[in-house]
Amino acid sequence: MKDWIDVFRSNAVLEVSKAVLKHLNKVSMNNRIVILCIGTDRSTGDSLGPLVGYRLSRYHTLSAMVVGTLDQPVHATNLCETLERINKEVPNNFIIAVDACLGTHGNIGYITIGKGPLKPGAGLKKELPETGDIHITGIVNHGGFMDFMVLQNTRLSLVMKMSETIADGLQYALWKYHRNNEKILNPYIQ
Repeated sequence: MKDWIDVFRSNAVLEVSKAVLKHLNKVSMNNRIVILCIGTDRSTGDSLGPLVGYRLSRYHTLSAMVVGTLDQPVHATNLCETLERINKEVPNNFIIAVDACLGTHGNIGYITIGKGPLKPGAGLKKELPETGDIHITGIVNHGGFMDFMVLQNTRLSLVMKMSETIADGLQYALWKYHRNNEKILNPYIQ
């Protein structure tokens, strides 16, 4: 069951936070949260992940590890290597995978959040490994014909709005998750 959030709603950040928190509340405190932001800064439509990573890297993410930024993007050519590194460095990980995707015309501007992995590069017929314990996708444009060109010609304003909404929602969800765990460890916290 996926959550669908319209990025243009006034409470979109809160909705993203609530949807992510539903999944985080099932994560053991022994797991380290890794936010894997997939995409490239060389394509407007595919820059959603690196923009989310860039914004999160400016926050105090409460011990979550952010991988994939504008400076060091995770894309088709380094995804396998990056996943190997994450699994080696953080064996008890819980991965939140973030990526852009193409959809139908009526779904453009929606953020989806669901349990299980996403398949990066599927829209461009790339064979890449699935990744993520949960996934967050932003539907940045419509797909179906010449998807590479569609991604290249996606409006930056939509991608920026989505990246800000996702990053802010994740940050708030992480804060709530850590706050809830502090209350479990110390029930005297107000």
